[in-house]
Amino acid sequence: MNNFSERTAVITGAASGIGLELARRAAREGMNLVLADIENARLEAAAAELNLPAERVLLRKTDVSQESEIAALADAAFARFGNVHLLCNNAGVGLTRVTWEHSTADWQWVLGVNLWSVIHGIQHFLPKMLEQGDEGHIVSTSSVAGLLSTPGMAAYNVSKHGVVTLSETLYGELLAAKAKVGVSVLCPAWVPTGIHQSSRNRQERFGDAAPAAGLSAAYEERMGQAVKRGLLTATDMANEVFSAVSEGRFYVIPHRKINNAIQLRTDDIMNLRNPTQLP
Repeated sequence: MNNFSERTAVITGAASGIGLELARRAAREGMNLVLADIENARLEAAAAELNLPAERVLLRKTDVSQESEIAALADAAFARFGNVHLLCNNAGVGLTRVTWEHSTADWQWVLGVNLWSVIHGIQHFLPKMLEQGDEGHIVSTSSVAGLLSTPGMAAYNVSKHGVVTLSETLYGELLAAKAKVGVSVLCPAWVPTGIHQSSRNRQERFGDAAPAAGLSAAYEERMGQAVKRGLLTATDMANEVFSAVSEGRFYVIPHRKINNAIQLRTDDIMNLRNPTQLP
């Protein structure tokens, strides 16, 4: 799909980070926007900054970990604009702990936002996108954590691996169905966004995470510093996404230097070698 003008994009996690940059790029392309986020004030500020005519924008405060709210988002998007051409399942949260210190609530929170939101996004948007008979594309934000297994990030890694394999499976199915809807998976490395401060949006029903201590605290500090030092920006991610959609390209891996680590993991698997631990 390389014609975006006057088509409709739905973007979750649109109030900040990669989601906001996707919204900015979609606006420049002349698209109608359905913007969803759990942070309503930031969402409204983002929409004000875009300064688009009211008829081109729909804002929805959305807890993407709740299927009912994803379903309502889909209903609202199709009711307002008739069709949806680009679905960006982008909302995400991060948590850094050693695996044995993840609580059940931690797992439920991270998987709910990072993986179940993508599952429900596909479930509630894709059938209608297929019925349109028009071109469309789904982009789901995973991470290089969906291709590697970095210590200290068990729930995050599991969620992002799930997004990758879900997207790969869907890619094959859409090809078999000869559908006009394509799919891509975005796998960024470190990008200077607020994901290391995700706890600000942790829903009350999950409670608070236990304070990080010892090895968990060391991993948490390392993650925060890595995010802040990221050399590629959220704008770079958005530009890569639109290029991939235009080209019909599935894998979107902007940080190409990560290829060596991906290859090393593949070699470990192929040679039945214990996982190589990177510094």
